[in-house]
Amino acid sequence: MSDKRIAFEERTLTVSGEKAMIALGAQLAAARVAGLIVTLNGDLGMGKTTLARGFIQSLGHSGAVKSPTYTLVEPYELPGGRVYHFDLYRLGDAEELEFMGVRDYFDGRSTCLIEWSERGAGILPPADLVITIEREGMGRRVSLLPLSVSGESVIGAIEWE
Repeated sequence: MSDKRIAFEERTLTVSGEKAMIALGAQLAAARVAGLIVTLNGDLGMGKTTLARGFIQSLGHSGAVKSPTYTLVEPYELPGGRVYHFDLYRLGDAEELEFMGVRDYFDGRSTCLIEWSERGAGILPPADLVITIEREGMGRRVSLLPLSVSGESVIGAIEWE
């Protein structure tokens, strides 16, 4: 067996406004593959939940998409498959994820969007795609780093300017 690792290239784009962030989420959803794990990184107010909303609503959810800060995870049964939206901001200890049966969510078929994933370090499985959102002028700089072939296929479908 080979120990060779595949190196993937990080891509960045600038997003201006809520509508553009929602549109990016929709593009990511359109390109998703079964079992995709996406981490959404950035300070408070950077647009992580807005991106998740665009992702989830583009798959057919017509209701509100709020950050599941207190429940830690919000499940969405959608025509295109199951999506779990995690927000680990209020997680006290990563071990709490074990008590809630977190491994059951990562079934190889469902898409998992995880805000504040660093708080689940050591328990969460590796991400396929790491998205980092930072302030850039009046907009946001969004960096997409694929860590697997699945993550690479998703960003390969994004319309880059």
